Amino acid sequence: MPMTSQPARIEWGHDALTVVLAADPGGPVRLTRIEAAPAAASAAGPAADPAQPLVELLIAGEGGTWSGPRQIESTVGARLRYAGHRATRADGWTRLEIDQADDAAGLLVTAVLRAPLGVPAFQAWTTVRVTGSEPVTLHAVSSLATGAFRPGPGGADGIDVLWAETDWLAEGRWQRRPLRERRLPDVDLAAHGQPPRGALVLASHGSWSSGEYLPAGVLADTASGRAWAFQLEHNGAWRWEAGERLDGVYLALHGPGDADHQWRHTLEPGQEFRSVPAALAVGDGGLEPAVAALTEYRRAIVRPHPDRAALPVVFNDYMNTLDGDPTTERLLPLVDAAARAGAEYFCIDAGWYDEDGTWWDSVGAWEPSATRFPNGLGEVTARIRAAGMRPGLWLEPEVVGVRSPLAQSLPADAFFQRDGRRQAEHGRYHLDLRHPAAIAHLDATVDRLVDEFGIGYFKLDYNINPGAGTDAKADAPGAGLLAHNRAHLRWLEGVLDRHPDLVLENCGSGGMRTDYALLARLQLQSTSDQQNPLRYPPIAAAAPMAVLPEQSASWAYPQPEMTDEEIAFTVTTGLLGRLYLSGHLNRMTADQFALVRDGVVAHRSIRADLARAVPFWPLGLPGWTDGWVALGLRAGGDNLLAVWRRPGADDVAELRLPHLRGATPEIDVLYPRRLPAWGQAWDAAAGLLRLEGGPAPSARVFRLRDT
Repeated sequence: MPMTSQPARIEWGHDALTVVLAADPGGPVRLTRIEAAPAAASAAGPAADPAQPLVELLIAGEGGTWSGPRQIESTVGARLRYAGHRATRADGWTRLEIDQADDAAGLLVTAVLRAPLGVPAFQAWTTVRVTGSEPVTLHAVSSLATGAFRPGPGGADGIDVLWAETDWLAEGRWQRRPLRERRLPDVDLAAHGQPPRGALVLASHGSWSSGEYLPAGVLADTASGRAWAFQLEHNGAWRWEAGERLDGVYLALHGPGDADHQWRHTLEPGQEFRSVPAALAVGDGGLEPAVAALTEYRRAIVRPHPDRAALPVVFNDYMNTLDGDPTTERLLPLVDAAARAGAEYFCIDAGWYDEDGTWWDSVGAWEPSATRFPNGLGEVTARIRAAGMRPGLWLEPEVVGVRSPLAQSLPADAFFQRDGRRQAEHGRYHLDLRHPAAIAHLDATVDRLVDEFGIGYFKLDYNINPGAGTDAKADAPGAGLLAHNRAHLRWLEGVLDRHPDLVLENCGSGGMRTDYALLARLQLQSTSDQQNPLRYPPIAAAAPMAVLPEQSASWAYPQPEMTDEEIAFTVTTGLLGRLYLSGHLNRMTADQFALVRDGVVAHRSIRADLARAVPFWPLGLPGWTDGWVALGLRAGGDNLLAVWRRPGADDVAELRLPHLRGATPEIDVLYPRRLPAWGQAWDAAAGLLRLEGGPAPSARVFRLRDT
């Protein structure tokens, strides 16, 4: 029950997390402190008390108290007043709910924070309920807003911001800059006595949650070493902003809003709206402790599934191999070779339903081609099972090609619409999963393929972006998209409830939909469609900033025309994540095949460590054109290290491993052992591993065991 008296301070958390909120009678509740520390350590309180409200809320008729592109300083956010709070603990989580009221608009606003015990991170969202007698139209609702970073004038000095630019074939390009260089020049706020108007604002557009930027970022205090990593957990539109107030730096995390996404939603009296979830993790000692905390938090929110322990090796026939043109004749030799290499799942990718060679705009019915498989698709799936693997298929469930019979047989309102017309994008219509006919079609498709062919794996792709959304039965296109996004998540949960052993891969033209709304439910994430093996290492090495190592599937597509070093280079790309194998293995020489098989064996020897490892980057986060690229994973006393040397790189690389300073670790080459060794020297005093690589391109995977 709500408390009857108002506390001036609410302290919440557990032995690894302290969150402090101010609940003064004269203003809104504020989140003033976030630390990876026991509650007892917070008794001294912060140096200053940031004034940023915990919740920001834009509604029709009520804008901001300060005009500009920022979505803070909202009139309603400033008007909220404490109305009670509740703290509970159960099932390994602790939860805090804080009620605030706005009597003028007739709103009850509840901010929810919940944290997994033992992890310095928490999830947050906001619920808005209309308690008055008049409807209220929402224009933006924050999931979390806080100024608990470096309070005080000039707070942006010494704060770095990290964000990831992303694009098809060039995913996860992390940038790090001083916040002062990114939209926050020092304009001498004290002299003006007013806050600035600008902020660093990143937002998605349309339904690719990571089509332009990853829905994640980091703020890092270069003076104290403390860092805060955050993510938006939504499979659609989002926005985050970091900026400066008179009293310090703030961060505001939002789902869709009117300004960026054409989102508006009207609540009638008694109705409520829940914002998308967001998460914030804190770490002391720089970037990597904060990312480690966010990594452990991600593990706490991921749906239980047998795949999380098994982490099977997947062979997929598409990339640089069959390229969407499978037939029985082409597949059977690949099936046998993949099984001999050690794959445990074999996924038949795009084209298995195509009869005329132009499958792009005819998808939707998901019936196997009779011309590609003269004896039926079952001949191939039976061969996959006989070889000791489980069969998989590619699906793009949310689209129907304009030439598909489904485009006519499904109701018109089972598709996205704008201004009364069904919307076509790149030869496809987009299903609206709010509609029961759309759900019934997809459920029947999945159940039929599982029952008829024993499918144990679906690669769920998503290759179009339909824009702002659908305005059919919605207050605005963005509201239709959000409702579809949430229906999509419910559909996925229903599929896994009916088929609990089914493995579902999240793919969106590679990594165009990399978010923890989907990844909390699905088992693995395709990191890219990048077909050039020399371009892939920075994508694979940066992936654990956004995806758990045990979910991060980067392509390894060795080919018979490659040199041995090139084969080892591309196989290495897949080893410190979910090994996602392709390539014409059936055409390789015995020595080439053995080199690939060695990689599978090496991966299987370490995959149990992936599910408990946290990432580090001994060369820093990779740049797109870096000659040397490295990714490390720490699991107990083991340090797994993948290192790529690309053409143009210096002869020697120095890898920083400060956590091993003063130690003398055992250094083993895990892969490839049959190729010439790289030169290596360990400097215990400096915690540096110096590597002298062979001719580029080349790559090695090491294990450093702290003895």
